[in-house]
Amino acid sequence: TKSVQLRARSGRATPRMAETPSGMLNSIGLQGPGIDAFLAIDLPWLAARGARAMVSIAGSSVEEYAQLASRLRGAGGMIALEVNISCPNVESRGEVFACDPAAASAVLTAVRSADPGVPVYAKLSPDVTDIVTVAHACVDAGADGISAINTLLGLVIDTDTLRPVLAAGTGGLSGPAVRPVALRCVWQIHRALPDTPILGMGGITTGTDALQFILAGASAVSVGTAVFGDPRAPERIGHELARALAGKGFARLADAVGYAHRAAGTPPGQVSV
Repeated sequence: TKSVQLRARSGRATPRMAETPSGMLNSIGLQGPGIDAFLAIDLPWLAARGARAMVSIAGSSVEEYAQLASRLRGAGGMIALEVNISCPNVESRGEVFACDPAAASAVLTAVRSADPGVPVYAKLSPDVTDIVTVAHACVDAGADGISAINTLLGLVIDTDTLRPVLAAGTGGLSGPAVRPVALRCVWQIHRALPDTPILGMGGITTGTDALQFILAGASAVSVGTAVFGDPRAPERIGHELARALAGKGFARLADAVGYAHRAAGTPPGQVSV
């Protein structure tokens, strides 16, 4: 789901979305109904339609994350909890949680202590010097898996107005333009934490794109920006991925996870030693 916060938010001023070559910038500001409305309306709506929801939460303090995790305990239709730590920490002069391993660890420790009752994934930012250090901190603090990546910070300037296109100035870059960065992050995290499940995302528009993430080490993939142009993109990409896996000789998706890390010449389905 879109990241849910404790209270309803109207988001940032407009314009807050802009197209870029091979992608888009957004500065939505985590607009949303808040946890009360989400639990009363949104999650039941998804569950009634058979959706299995990975609910994403975002907070401005460690305590807010803990409260959100506690509120979601036992929620029907939720199969996993994603902790979006790419948010400013009001208790630390606005520094983003995901840019500080200690802060990231504190959030995951608090969420795990709240006992949400489902697997917990930490969503990481690519705007860091060493994403592996942050991933290690999250896993050591109790994260069951990693979501990688969130958007890259970007900027577009309108040469007619001579001002940034987005009202907030900067925004998150998504779409095919970020795919090589996302793949690099998934690759590095899997190499460092081979037993940790990774939900890979960032510019996936085809089954071949998805296959790259699986080969880099992702156990599953997520599709976002592609849905703006094709609402059925996730379904289409799923079918394309299945055909791509079969075409490369993989009997199961699990056999392809991290395959690009294996010794050259290793047959599909065989683990190199």
